[in-house]
Amino acid sequence: MDALQRIRALLDAHPIVLFMKGTPQFPMCGFSARAVQCLKNVGASFHAVDVLADPEIRANLPQYANWKTFPQLFVHGELIGGCDIVADLEASGELKRIVDEAQAQAGAA
Repeated sequence: MDALQRIRALLDAHPIVLFMKGTPQFPMCGFSARAVQCLKNVGASFHAVDVLADPEIRANLPQYANWKTFPQLFVHGELIGGCDIVADLEASGELKRIVDEAQAQAGAA
């Protein structure tokens, strides 16, 4: 399976995916740490992918998503955005709505 197929498989397997530098327990950059905190603040259950541990995904995800930086948050396979967008969505209350809907849909499936 090539990197693009693996990205698609990850997005198909998990309703909420954060591609980040490091892990939620040990983020390796401030932007990834901030995105994780925003997701935790709204009670998100999410799958994290450490792009530093997977150079193929790190190299191919920017092309796949048309987004050059990390972290990248996907909900139901759709790119939501990076750290600043996630933080803005949290501040507006929209991130909680998006997460709640995604988790409700995943629970119903």
